[in-house]
Amino acid sequence: MKAKGNNMNMNKQSGFTLVEIAIVLVIIGLLLGGVLKGQEMIKNAEIKNFINDMNGLSAAMHTYRDRYQALPGDDNRATTHLAGVAGMANGNGNGRITGGERTEFYDHLRGAGIIKGTGNSRPTHALGGIISIDDAQWGMRGVLFCANNVNGANALIIDTKVDDGVANTGSVRAGTSAAYGPTATYNQLCFQG
Repeated sequence: MKAKGNNMNMNKQSGFTLVEIAIVLVIIGLLLGGVLKGQEMIKNAEIKNFINDMNGLSAAMHTYRDRYQALPGDDNRATTHLAGVAGMANGNGNGRITGGERTEFYDHLRGAGIIKGTGNSRPTHALGGIISIDDAQWGMRGVLFCANNVNGANALIIDTKVDDGVANTGSVRAGTSAAYGPTATYNQLCFQG
């Protein structure tokens, strides 16, 4: 009898049923879907913050111009307008922001209390690069806010949300090529101020 009982135990198999495997696969699928959706939400928030960074600088520039009737950085009366702010320098007042006026741009905005920070260091944007000022780029003229370190996929999304989605036309441009390279990283993605 003893031998027969041992033989019965050896014939029993243990494992997962199809229902248990299906439940595990559904749980894994839900977790993966949640992670992917979370990554998409983070990317959308970064893009929205990037656009807000650019719009904020444009609004700050217009605020300064309305207040002092001059462009920040180009203001040839900045030392008068911002008296008492150390290290202030005047621009040449020609209506363009060129040369050293590009760094003074931020100094004037900060001296006027329009943007946060101190001095003339360039601010960073939400995608991890730096925002600079330019006067002419790829057929655009006037004050341009140019962001570096923007990859091609993000540049396309940004241009599509703000402008026309074409790299060499409109108020947002990344160069002379008509299409954004999905694996490229752009040294400048410029917005018309």
